[in-house]
Amino acid sequence: MQIVTDRPQAPTAIRTDLGAIFVSLELSRSTWLITSLSPGGGEKMSKHTVRSGDVAGLWARFSQLKDKVQVRTGHVVPIIVIQEAGLDGFWIHRLLQDERVESHVVDPASIATSRRRRRAKTDKIDGEALVRALLAYKRGEPRVCAMVRAPTPQEEDRRRICRERKTLTAERVEHVNRIKGLLFAQGISDYEPLLRKRRERLEELRTGDGRPLPEHLKAQIGRELDRLELTLQQIKSVEAERDAMLSPSDEGTPAPGAMLKNLKGIGPEFAGVLWSEGLFRSFSNRRQVAAYAGLAPTPWRSGSVAHEQGVSKAGNPRLRTTMIQLAWLWVRHQPRSILTLWFHQRVQLNGGRVRKVLIVALARKLLIAFCKYVTAGVVLEGAEITAA
Repeated sequence: MQIVTDRPQAPTAIRTDLGAIFVSLELSRSTWLITSLSPGGGEKMSKHTVRSGDVAGLWARFSQLKDKVQVRTGHVVPIIVIQEAGLDGFWIHRLLQDERVESHVVDPASIATSRRRRRAKTDKIDGEALVRALLAYKRGEPRVCAMVRAPTPQEEDRRRICRERKTLTAERVEHVNRIKGLLFAQGISDYEPLLRKRRERLEELRTGDGRPLPEHLKAQIGRELDRLELTLQQIKSVEAERDAMLSPSDEGTPAPGAMLKNLKGIGPEFAGVLWSEGLFRSFSNRRQVAAYAGLAPTPWRSGSVAHEQGVSKAGNPRLRTTMIQLAWLWVRHQPRSILTLWFHQRVQLNGGRVRKVLIVALARKLLIAFCKYVTAGVVLEGAEITAA
Protein backbone atom coordinates (compact mmCIF):
# COMPACT_ATOMS: atom_id res chain seq x y z
CA MET A 1 0.00 0.00 0.00
CA GLN A 2 1.33 3.37 -0.94
CA ILE A 3 1.81 5.72 2.01
CA VAL A 4 1.56 9.44 1.37
CA THR A 5 3.24 11.67 3.93
CA ASP A 6 2.95 15.40 4.30
CA ARG A 7 5.96 17.08 2.81
CA PRO A 8 7.22 20.15 4.56
CA GLN A 9 7.04 23.39 2.69
CA ALA A 10 10.16 23.99 0.61
CA PRO A 11 12.42 26.48 2.36
CA THR A 12 12.81 29.83 0.71
CA ALA A 13 16.15 31.36 -0.07
CA ILE A 14 15.33 34.48 1.94
CA ARG A 15 13.10 34.84 4.97
CA THR A 16 9.88 36.62 4.09
CA ASP A 17 8.46 36.91 7.64
CA LEU A 18 10.41 40.08 8.26
CA GLY A 19 9.67 42.54 11.03
CA ALA A 20 11.51 45.42 9.39
CA ILE A 21 12.57 46.84 6.06
CA PHE A 22 16.19 45.90 5.40
CA VAL A 23 18.02 48.44 3.25
CA SER A 24 21.56 48.59 1.91
CA LEU A 25 23.23 51.70 0.53
CA GLU A 26 25.84 51.27 -2.18
CA LEU A 27 27.49 54.67 -2.30
CA SER A 28 29.50 56.21 -5.14
CA ARG A 29 30.45 59.70 -6.25
CA SER A 30 27.59 59.97 -8.75
CA THR A 31 24.71 57.81 -7.46
CA TRP A 32 23.44 55.97 -4.41
CA LEU A 33 21.96 52.52 -5.05
CA ILE A 34 19.22 51.68 -2.52
CA THR A 35 18.53 47.92 -2.28
CA SER A 36 15.67 46.89 -0.01
CA LEU A 37 13.86 43.77 1.17
CA SER A 38 10.43 44.47 2.64
CA PRO A 39 7.86 42.36 4.53
CA GLY A 40 5.10 40.99 2.32
CA GLY A 41 7.15 41.45 -0.82
CA GLY A 42 8.36 37.88 -1.19
CA GLU A 43 11.98 37.14 -1.93
CA LYS A 44 12.48 39.89 -4.49
CA MET A 45 14.73 42.79 -3.58
CA SER A 46 13.80 46.18 -4.97
CA LYS A 47 16.41 48.62 -6.23
CA HIS A 48 16.27 52.36 -6.64
CA THR A 49 18.91 54.99 -7.36
CA VAL A 50 19.17 58.59 -6.23
CA ARG A 51 21.73 61.23 -6.99
CA SER A 52 24.76 61.20 -4.70
CA GLY A 53 24.18 63.51 -1.75
CA ASP A 54 20.41 63.72 -2.37
CA VAL A 55 19.26 63.29 1.23
CA ALA A 56 15.70 64.40 0.38
CA GLY A 57 15.49 61.69 -2.28
CA LEU A 58 16.74 59.13 0.25
CA TRP A 59 14.03 60.07 2.75
CA ALA A 60 11.41 60.02 -0.01
CA ARG A 61 12.42 56.47 -0.94
CA PHE A 62 12.23 55.39 2.70
CA SER A 63 8.73 56.86 2.96
CA GLN A 64 7.63 54.98 -0.16
CA LEU A 65 8.94 51.70 1.25
CA LYS A 66 7.08 52.24 4.52
CA ASP A 67 3.84 53.15 2.74
CA LYS A 68 3.97 50.04 0.53
CA VAL A 69 4.57 47.76 3.51
CA GLN A 70 1.71 49.34 5.43
CA VAL A 71 -0.65 48.78 2.50
CA ARG A 72 0.43 45.12 2.13
CA THR A 73 0.57 44.12 5.78
CA GLY A 74 -1.34 46.78 7.67
CA HIS A 75 1.62 47.39 9.98
CA VAL A 76 4.18 50.15 10.33
CA VAL A 77 7.65 48.62 10.46
CA PRO A 78 11.04 50.24 11.09
CA ILE A 79 13.88 50.55 8.61
CA ILE A 80 17.31 49.01 9.21
CA VAL A 81 20.14 50.33 7.01
CA ILE A 82 23.60 48.99 6.27
CA GLN A 83 26.46 50.58 4.33
CA GLU A 84 30.14 49.89 3.80
CA ALA A 85 32.85 51.92 5.51
CA GLY A 86 34.57 53.92 2.83
CA LEU A 87 35.13 57.30 1.23
CA ASP A 88 31.87 58.83 2.47
CA GLY A 89 32.91 58.51 6.08
CA PHE A 90 30.24 58.40 8.77
CA TRP A 91 28.10 61.44 8.08
CA ILE A 92 25.30 59.43 6.47
CA HIS A 93 25.36 57.00 9.41
CA ARG A 94 25.06 59.89 11.87
CA LEU A 95 22.29 61.47 9.80
CA LEU A 96 20.27 58.25 9.90
CA GLN A 97 20.78 57.85 13.63
CA ASP A 98 19.65 61.41 14.26
CA GLU A 99 16.38 60.52 12.51
CA ARG A 100 15.96 57.41 14.73
CA VAL A 101 16.83 55.01 11.90
CA GLU A 102 18.84 51.95 12.92
CA SER A 103 22.06 52.16 10.94
CA HIS A 104 25.09 49.88 10.66
CA VAL A 105 28.48 50.43 9.02
CA VAL A 106 30.22 47.21 7.98
CA ASP A 107 33.83 46.45 7.19
CA PRO A 108 33.63 45.42 3.51
CA ALA A 109 36.59 43.05 3.84
CA SER A 110 34.71 41.01 6.47
CA ILE A 111 31.87 39.96 4.15
CA ALA A 112 32.33 36.51 2.62
CA THR A 113 32.66 36.47 -1.17
CA SER A 114 33.19 33.89 -3.87
CA ARG A 115 36.76 32.65 -4.09
CA ARG A 116 36.67 32.13 -7.83
CA ARG A 117 39.45 33.76 -9.76
CA ARG A 118 37.02 35.71 -11.89
CA ARG A 119 33.89 36.62 -10.02
CA ALA A 120 31.16 39.00 -11.06
CA LYS A 121 31.10 42.29 -9.16
CA THR A 122 28.56 45.05 -9.72
CA ASP A 123 26.81 47.54 -7.46
CA LYS A 124 23.65 45.42 -7.82
CA ILE A 125 25.41 42.28 -6.59
CA ASP A 126 27.13 44.17 -3.78
CA GLY A 127 23.86 45.73 -2.67
CA GLU A 128 22.14 42.35 -2.43
CA ALA A 129 25.12 40.90 -0.57
CA LEU A 130 24.90 43.71 1.98
CA VAL A 131 21.21 43.00 2.56
CA ARG A 132 21.92 39.29 3.09
CA ALA A 133 24.76 40.12 5.48
CA LEU A 134 22.44 42.44 7.44
CA LEU A 135 19.76 39.72 7.64
CA ALA A 136 22.27 37.20 8.96
CA TYR A 137 23.68 39.74 11.42
CA LYS A 138 20.24 40.54 12.83
CA ARG A 139 19.50 36.82 13.13
CA GLY A 140 22.53 36.57 15.40
CA GLU A 141 24.72 34.42 13.17
CA PRO A 142 28.31 34.53 14.48
CA ARG A 143 31.16 35.94 12.39
CA VAL A 144 28.94 36.75 9.43
CA CYS A 145 30.50 40.22 9.19
CA ALA A 146 32.29 42.82 11.29
CA MET A 147 30.42 46.01 12.08
CA VAL A 148 32.45 49.18 12.50
CA ARG A 149 32.01 51.28 15.62
CA ALA A 150 31.71 54.78 14.25
CA PRO A 151 33.70 57.36 16.23
CA THR A 152 32.03 60.44 17.58
CA PRO A 153 32.61 63.71 15.69
CA GLN A 154 34.95 64.82 18.49
CA GLU A 155 36.99 61.61 18.31
CA GLU A 156 37.16 61.78 14.54
CA ASP A 157 38.27 65.41 14.64
CA ARG A 158 40.91 64.81 17.31
CA ARG A 159 42.81 62.26 15.22
CA ARG A 160 43.27 64.75 12.38
CA ILE A 161 46.08 66.54 14.24
CA CYS A 162 48.61 63.70 14.11
CA ARG A 163 47.49 62.64 10.63
CA GLU A 164 47.98 66.16 9.28
CA ARG A 165 51.43 66.38 10.84
CA LYS A 166 52.44 63.15 9.11
CA THR A 167 51.26 64.55 5.77
CA LEU A 168 53.12 67.80 6.32
CA THR A 169 56.28 65.93 7.31
CA ALA A 170 56.13 63.97 4.06
CA GLU A 171 55.73 67.27 2.13
CA ARG A 172 58.76 68.69 3.93
CA VAL A 173 60.84 65.71 2.84
CA GLU A 174 59.66 66.15 -0.77
CA HIS A 175 60.66 69.82 -0.88
CA VAL A 176 64.04 69.14 0.70
CA ASN A 177 64.82 66.29 -1.68
CA ARG A 178 63.71 68.31 -4.70
CA ILE A 179 65.99 71.22 -3.79
CA LYS A 180 68.94 68.92 -3.13
CA GLY A 181 68.33 67.11 -6.42
CA LEU A 182 68.29 70.34 -8.42
CA LEU A 183 71.56 71.47 -6.84
CA PHE A 184 73.24 68.09 -7.10
CA ALA A 185 72.77 68.23 -10.88
CA GLN A 186 74.95 71.36 -10.78
CA GLY A 187 77.68 69.76 -8.69
CA ILE A 188 76.51 71.11 -5.31
CA SER A 189 76.06 68.55 -2.52
CA ASP A 190 76.59 70.49 0.72
CA TYR A 191 73.44 72.65 0.80
CA GLU A 192 70.96 72.06 3.67
CA PRO A 193 67.52 73.64 3.01
CA LEU A 194 66.44 73.22 6.65
CA LEU A 195 69.12 75.53 8.08
CA ARG A 196 68.00 79.01 9.15
CA LYS A 197 70.44 80.77 6.82
CA ARG A 198 69.25 78.88 3.76
CA ARG A 199 68.50 82.08 1.81
CA GLU A 200 71.92 83.61 2.47
CA ARG A 201 73.62 80.32 1.68
CA LEU A 202 71.76 80.10 -1.62
CA GLU A 203 73.27 83.40 -2.79
CA GLU A 204 76.77 82.11 -2.08
CA LEU A 205 76.48 78.86 -4.01
CA ARG A 206 78.61 78.13 -7.05
CA THR A 207 78.27 75.25 -9.46
CA GLY A 208 80.84 72.50 -9.71
CA ASP A 209 82.57 74.28 -12.59
CA GLY A 210 82.74 77.61 -10.72
CA ARG A 211 79.71 79.43 -12.21
CA PRO A 212 77.01 81.20 -10.19
CA LEU A 213 73.62 79.54 -10.14
CA PRO A 214 71.62 80.10 -13.35
CA GLU A 215 68.88 82.71 -13.04
CA HIS A 216 65.89 80.45 -13.61
CA LEU A 217 67.29 77.68 -11.41
CA LYS A 218 67.76 80.12 -8.54
CA ALA A 219 64.20 81.37 -9.02
CA GLN A 220 62.84 77.82 -8.97
CA ILE A 221 64.76 76.97 -5.79
CA GLY A 222 63.48 80.20 -4.25
CA ARG A 223 59.89 79.15 -4.89
CA GLU A 224 60.66 75.72 -3.46
CA LEU A 225 62.02 77.44 -0.34
CA ASP A 226 58.80 79.46 -0.10
CA ARG A 227 56.76 76.26 -0.06
CA LEU A 228 59.20 74.64 2.36
CA GLU A 229 58.97 77.56 4.80
CA LEU A 230 55.19 77.50 4.62
CA THR A 231 55.24 73.77 5.38
CA LEU A 232 57.57 74.32 8.34
CA GLN A 233 55.26 77.01 9.69
CA GLN A 234 52.23 74.73 9.38
CA ILE A 235 54.08 71.92 11.14
CA LYS A 236 54.74 74.24 14.10
CA SER A 237 51.06 75.19 14.22
CA VAL A 238 49.94 71.56 14.17
CA GLU A 239 52.46 70.62 16.86
CA ALA A 240 51.14 73.45 19.05
CA GLU A 241 47.60 72.03 18.69
CA ARG A 242 48.91 68.56 19.49
CA ASP A 243 50.71 69.76 22.63
CA ALA A 244 47.54 71.53 23.76
CA MET A 245 45.59 68.29 23.30
CA LEU A 246 48.16 66.41 25.40
CA SER A 247 48.41 69.02 28.14
CA PRO A 248 47.44 67.83 31.65
CA SER A 249 43.79 68.29 32.49
CA ASP A 250 42.72 70.77 35.16
CA GLU A 251 40.28 68.23 36.54
CA GLY A 252 41.11 65.57 39.10
CA THR A 253 41.68 62.79 36.55
CA PRO A 254 44.86 63.13 34.44
CA ALA A 255 44.58 63.26 30.67
CA PRO A 256 45.43 59.88 29.08
CA GLY A 257 47.66 61.54 26.48
CA ALA A 258 49.63 63.31 29.20
CA MET A 259 49.99 60.01 31.07
CA LEU A 260 51.54 58.36 28.02
CA LYS A 261 53.90 61.27 27.47
CA ASN A 262 55.22 60.87 31.03
CA LEU A 263 56.65 57.45 30.19
CA LYS A 264 60.33 57.63 29.28
CA GLY A 265 60.88 57.00 25.59
CA ILE A 266 57.45 58.27 24.49
CA GLY A 267 57.39 61.75 23.00
CA PRO A 268 54.41 63.97 22.25
CA GLU A 269 53.96 62.61 18.71
CA PHE A 270 53.88 58.96 19.80
CA ALA A 271 51.57 59.83 22.70
CA GLY A 272 49.21 61.70 20.38
CA VAL A 273 49.05 58.85 17.86
CA LEU A 274 48.53 56.19 20.55
CA TRP A 275 45.71 58.12 22.18
CA SER A 276 43.90 59.49 19.12
CA GLU A 277 44.20 56.36 16.96
CA GLY A 278 43.34 53.59 19.41
CA LEU A 279 43.55 53.95 23.17
CA PHE A 280 40.58 56.33 23.38
CA ARG A 281 38.36 53.29 22.69
CA SER A 282 37.14 50.79 25.24
CA PHE A 283 38.10 47.13 24.80
CA SER A 284 36.72 44.03 26.51
CA ASN A 285 39.96 42.03 26.59
CA ARG A 286 43.58 42.09 25.50
CA ARG A 287 42.89 40.20 22.28
CA GLN A 288 40.61 43.00 21.11
CA VAL A 289 43.36 45.54 21.81
CA ALA A 290 45.87 43.61 19.70
CA ALA A 291 43.35 42.91 16.94
CA TYR A 292 42.42 46.59 16.61
CA ALA A 293 46.05 47.39 15.77
CA GLY A 294 46.42 44.37 13.48
CA LEU A 295 48.94 42.80 15.85
CA ALA A 296 46.93 39.68 16.69
CA PRO A 297 48.37 36.32 15.48
CA THR A 298 46.74 34.54 12.54
CA PRO A 299 46.75 30.72 12.91
CA TRP A 300 46.46 28.27 10.01
CA ARG A 301 45.25 24.86 11.11
CA SER A 302 43.73 22.17 8.98
CA GLY A 303 43.98 18.54 9.97
CA SER A 304 47.58 17.79 10.85
CA VAL A 305 48.82 21.09 9.37
CA ALA A 306 49.32 23.81 11.96
CA HIS A 307 51.47 26.91 11.68
CA GLU A 308 51.27 30.64 12.34
CA GLN A 309 50.95 33.17 9.52
CA GLY A 310 52.15 36.15 11.51
CA VAL A 311 50.09 39.17 12.50
CA SER A 312 46.82 39.80 10.71
CA LYS A 313 47.52 43.44 9.68
CA ALA A 314 43.74 43.87 9.55
CA GLY A 315 43.61 46.70 12.07
CA ASN A 316 44.60 50.35 12.18
CA PRO A 317 47.80 50.67 10.08
CA ARG A 318 48.85 53.97 11.68
CA LEU A 319 48.63 52.52 15.17
CA ARG A 320 50.46 49.35 14.14
CA THR A 321 53.34 51.24 12.49
CA THR A 322 53.70 53.54 15.48
CA MET A 323 53.77 50.64 17.92
CA ILE A 324 56.51 48.81 16.02
CA GLN A 325 58.61 51.99 15.89
CA LEU A 326 57.96 52.58 19.57
CA ALA A 327 58.97 49.01 20.44
CA TRP A 328 62.49 49.62 19.11
CA LEU A 329 62.74 52.84 21.13
CA TRP A 330 61.34 51.15 24.22
CA VAL A 331 64.17 48.62 24.23
CA ARG A 332 66.66 51.48 24.13
CA HIS A 333 65.11 53.89 26.64
CA GLN A 334 63.52 51.43 29.09
CA PRO A 335 66.31 48.87 29.72
CA ARG A 336 64.96 47.81 33.12
CA SER A 337 61.41 47.23 31.95
CA ILE A 338 60.17 43.67 32.36
CA LEU A 339 59.19 43.56 28.68
CA THR A 340 62.66 44.74 27.62
CA LEU A 341 64.21 41.99 29.71
CA TRP A 342 61.80 39.49 28.16
CA PHE A 343 62.81 40.67 24.67
CA HIS A 344 66.55 40.31 25.32
CA GLN A 345 66.06 36.89 26.89
CA ARG A 346 64.11 35.58 23.91
CA VAL A 347 66.65 37.03 21.46
CA GLN A 348 69.49 35.24 23.26
CA LEU A 349 67.61 31.95 23.26
CA ASN A 350 67.10 32.18 19.50
CA GLY A 351 70.59 33.39 18.68
CA GLY A 352 69.48 36.87 17.60
CA ARG A 353 67.93 35.63 14.35
CA VAL A 354 64.33 36.55 15.12
CA ARG A 355 64.67 40.12 16.35
CA LYS A 356 62.14 41.44 13.83
CA VAL A 357 59.62 38.78 14.78
CA LEU A 358 60.09 39.40 18.48
CA ILE A 359 59.84 43.17 18.11
CA VAL A 360 56.31 42.71 16.75
CA ALA A 361 55.45 40.54 19.75
CA LEU A 362 56.92 43.23 22.00
CA ALA A 363 54.79 45.87 20.26
CA ARG A 364 51.68 43.80 20.95
CA LYS A 365 52.56 43.40 24.63
CA LEU A 366 53.38 47.10 24.96
CA LEU A 367 50.06 48.16 23.44
CA ILE A 368 48.18 45.99 25.92
CA ALA A 369 50.27 47.42 28.77
CA PHE A 370 49.60 50.99 27.61
CA CYS A 371 45.86 50.25 27.47
CA LYS A 372 45.94 49.08 31.09
CA TYR A 373 47.97 52.15 32.02
CA VAL A 374 45.57 54.75 30.58
CA THR A 375 42.41 52.96 31.73
CA ALA A 376 43.36 51.61 35.17
CA GLY A 377 46.61 53.41 35.95
CA VAL A 378 48.62 50.16 36.09
CA VAL A 379 52.26 51.03 35.38
CA LEU A 380 54.31 48.39 33.58
CA GLU A 381 56.77 46.74 35.93
CA GLY A 382 60.22 48.32 35.69
CA ALA A 383 59.11 51.20 33.46
CA GLU A 384 60.55 54.63 34.21
CA ILE A 385 58.29 57.67 34.43
CA THR A 386 59.72 61.10 33.75
CA ALA A 387 58.96 64.11 35.92
CA ALA A 388 55.77 65.83 34.82
